[in-house]
Amino acid sequence: MKRVFSIGCMLLAGALLTVGTVRAASEEPTIYVIQKGDTLWGLSDRFLKDPYYWPNLWARNPAIGNPHFIYPGQRVRVYPDRIEIEPRTVSPGTPAVQRPSEEPVAERSFLVSGSEGFLMEKGLNPAGRIITTSQNRQIVGEDDIVYTDIGSVHGAKEGDRFSIYKKLDAVSHPVSNVILGEKVIPLGTLQLTEVEEKVSKAIITKSYREIGPGSILLPYRDKRRQISLKAADHDLSGYIVETQSGNNAIGEGDIAFIDLGKKQGIEPGYFLYILRDVVPDQQYADISVEKLPPEVVGALVVVQSGENTSTGLVVKSIDTIYRGDRVEARTNR
Repeated sequence: MKRVFSIGCMLLAGALLTVGTVRAASEEPTIYVIQKGDTLWGLSDRFLKDPYYWPNLWARNPAIGNPHFIYPGQRVRVYPDRIEIEPRTVSPGTPAVQRPSEEPVAERSFLVSGSEGFLMEKGLNPAGRIITTSQNRQIVGEDDIVYTDIGSVHGAKEGDRFSIYKKLDAVSHPVSNVILGEKVIPLGTLQLTEVEEKVSKAIITKSYREIGPGSILLPYRDKRRQISLKAADHDLSGYIVETQSGNNAIGEGDIAFIDLGKKQGIEPGYFLYILRDVVPDQQYADISVEKLPPEVVGALVVVQSGENTSTGLVVKSIDTIYRGDRVEARTNR
């Protein structure tokens, strides 16, 4: 007998395919009925213990249709080796059947360590810099003494804390070549111990990487936090413009910077597909082929957003991801 499950949590369109390997008791499929607030991402975590499985399923099931089109009342047939979307038979507004025994799936979240970095866009200026170190050392670390160009004239006082960053090269857009900002990576934190009018003395309270003179300072805020996964409320399309490591090729667990920010409606927690365009080979086509469906190569979750750029954590990759690959979120239609 077919089983019907209802799942509770926020709807994430792309997570539809995470349930592809749920084991059926027989050749009869398991039937899932989607209702408002459901997420199959959560179902995958619940039954497969692997919420990131969906790209692997896509890779092995090229015939699966557009995964964005799921909606309340829709029935999904889950086999051991594939997923089939049943034609819609439920009228809009008709509630799906819910089993009382089913409990809501816990909200999915990601721990952000604060070591991800970001693109410093034009107009975002540092609070100050480390201008020298104790004994003029070029490299310092935790518990070492440094001096900054932040003083009481800037509103600073003893006990104020700042995050320490290293500014790297400017980042240009892979398509337009427009400069988007300068890549910065976190080095550690410091606390002011003595404050004069224009300068101050400070102690390094935490060190992630080597710290030296010239390092820039920004007001401190606790970077270690949980980012809750959520669906975009409007369509988004952009590009991976740089990677934290500087490597052209990245994969799961790596950090990427994208050309979408608050002005484009990006929020931390948004889930974006990573896509690559497929170039048609006209010599084998009898008709002119201008565009083919893009290849899905992975997904990322936005962990920090600036005005026009954001930092993303790659949560799944089924192929090598490159600078210049597209990112996209599509709302249900």
